[in-house]
Amino acid sequence: MPHQTLKLIPGVDLNTTEALNQAGITASQLIRFRRDLTSGVALVQKLGGWLRIFPSAFPAIVRALWAWQDTNKNKYLAVGCEPSATPGVNSPLLVLPYRNGTSAGSLIDITPHVLEDNVAVAVSTLTTTNLVTIKDVGSNITVYDSVFIPAHISVGGVILFGFYPAIAASPDTYQILLVDQFGNPIFPTAAVTNGGAVAQFTTTSGLQSVTVTLNDHGYEVGDTYPILISTAVGGVVLAGNTLVQAVTDANHFVIYAPNVASSTATVSINGGEARYDYYIGFGPLPTGTGFGIGGFGRGGFGTGIPPVAQPGANIATLDWVLDNWGEILIALPTDTLFGSIDGTTYNGAPLFYWSPEANTASAIAIANGPVASASFFVAMPQRQIVALGTTTNGVQDPLLVRWCDVNDFLSKTAWVALPTNQAGQYRLTRGSLIVGGLQANQQGLIWTDVGLWAMQYIGTGDANASVYSFNEIGKGCGLIAKKAMGTLGGVTYWMGGTETTAPTGSVASLTNTGQFFKLAGNGVEIMECSVWDAVFQNIDRNNLYKIRCAVNSSFNEVVWYYPSANGGGEVDSYVKYTVNMNVWDYGSLGRTAWVDQSVLGQPIGADPNRLVQQHEVSYDADGQPLVASFQTGYFTLNDGEFLTFVDQFWPDMKWGPYGSTPNAQLLLTFFVTEYPGQTPRQYGPFTLSQATTYVTPRFRGRLVSILFQSVDVGTFWRVGANRYRFNPDGKFL
Repeated sequence: MPHQTLKLIPGVDLNTTEALNQAGITASQLIRFRRDLTSGVALVQKLGGWLRIFPSAFPAIVRALWAWQDTNKNKYLAVGCEPSATPGVNSPLLVLPYRNGTSAGSLIDITPHVLEDNVAVAVSTLTTTNLVTIKDVGSNITVYDSVFIPAHISVGGVILFGFYPAIAASPDTYQILLVDQFGNPIFPTAAVTNGGAVAQFTTTSGLQSVTVTLNDHGYEVGDTYPILISTAVGGVVLAGNTLVQAVTDANHFVIYAPNVASSTATVSINGGEARYDYYIGFGPLPTGTGFGIGGFGRGGFGTGIPPVAQPGANIATLDWVLDNWGEILIALPTDTLFGSIDGTTYNGAPLFYWSPEANTASAIAIANGPVASASFFVAMPQRQIVALGTTTNGVQDPLLVRWCDVNDFLSKTAWVALPTNQAGQYRLTRGSLIVGGLQANQQGLIWTDVGLWAMQYIGTGDANASVYSFNEIGKGCGLIAKKAMGTLGGVTYWMGGTETTAPTGSVASLTNTGQFFKLAGNGVEIMECSVWDAVFQNIDRNNLYKIRCAVNSSFNEVVWYYPSANGGGEVDSYVKYTVNMNVWDYGSLGRTAWVDQSVLGQPIGADPNRLVQQHEVSYDADGQPLVASFQTGYFTLNDGEFLTFVDQFWPDMKWGPYGSTPNAQLLLTFFVTEYPGQTPRQYGPFTLSQATTYVTPRFRGRLVSILFQSVDVGTFWRVGANRYRFNPDGKFL
């Protein structure tokens, strides 16, 4: 009887029909491809396994991971979580320290806290100092805190508005320093004790103009006046940036409402009260004490009566963006729940930093930076924080890019463009919002919803020179989610697409559009994806923000983990691209956060069960069987009018890793039919091992598909060129 070798084509092809995909693979689960260098045959093998690096589940699903090392060669893994179901936990930001290459076994909770106070305006000023004292009974503010004042306060001839570092004074008071954009002190013109007032808005029935009463406002015609607390007055709602249309006097100016007022009325913003949004940090803990035990704010917090630190509440955010500035961790809570409450129009939080050397008990807000941003990255090699979708006045501009000075993100002028520094800002000119960005090999890359921009550092030779050039290098290739991009081998890869709404009467599935892209030497290119159907026709578009691009540089793989339409809203599926072979595969596996090979070794991923796993360090799935499988397309046994009988199948495999016991076992199943689309007849499963010379399926048919599965523990396998024995066996009717 004749024999035939089954030589599999590399990659998984789901877009073609099963009968057309002869010698190809149509379904896969937890496999990877290696190419035989002489024959070009696809060598299919079991994916590398994983082990948890921390024994317990984290308080909530992990959305961000970052690994880095300090100047003392201590290594750390930062873990950012989404809101927890546990009361008071909210969105933990944790650090797992490593000592001598292994986890130290204890987590450091560095979650920043937030507190919102609405109190009567009670501000004190002196003409001899730019220190302003704010009274907020029981606030217990320390020097590790900062305050954002979203409603303008007029007091002593000056205006309080914006983001300020706090200076501790007493349990009921604290101070802020008034400076201009150049860092020069601003001195009040009058001494006031526990006074001040917020802005008032007055409408006139039938008019669109609104008079703003704010003493010593300092505005001129054409200036932008931001209203950060939505205010209803006279049948109109005032919010966001407004344009100063006329200036009546030093205490009054005119803006336009979005519509004509229906009544004459006067209303104060925030009900006439001051709004203080506090970002609360905690200083270093004494040796032997824990979080919240003895001593937040005791000793060393500036001068005066040492206050007891205000605990506030853990910040609540749907996601985190993490990076490191040398040994310092930079963290940004994105899509925060604090800041969007009570009509506040800034939906975000400031950047935070945590230094292992300072060892503060929480991350500290960067109070001189933007109060809200959509994302950020650290530009290299000049080391600047680049904030994306950010703000200069509290109202977020979804296309605004701001960056701090080189090697400085904390000083008074670190985020202000001056002739003496390299800080700056630029507003992108196309798109509706910045989705995400990263530092690539030679430039910063910024994605909008419709395109890709390059942010190229050009330095500064004089006071008028630009620091960065911005160029849109790709159109129609916007980013589908904030973390859906990655860089491998000098090439950047991303998943593109938008959240589209189907017009009435359209076919809903037609809105399931999207593509994979790469940026290489030839510019932006679309990547033909052979498993496109499994991804873009089955993605949960209500949870796109959970998509993660996971680069595995050890195996030249770029993986996208995404929530499927039937995944219950959580990440449960993946699509993988093997770069050096230009092939795709897909399967079911959830990873909610990822960091590539780093100072901590092999890649680390977080799963939907709140466990953090290190990959490529095991043959199993955290001690459980790694259930890997693949199924071929239906290859033709005979193209003519005869059926074919197959009586033997000879496996050709590696049954274990080099130098170890070849103890792997696989299950082999045949699916046989005569016509594409028919319900197949199943033969097997047959158990394969190194001791198996051949199996005898004894089936007759015209088309056959083969399924390989493994369910054992502690084994490795790789499939080569299998053979089968066949013979014509009667006419096909």
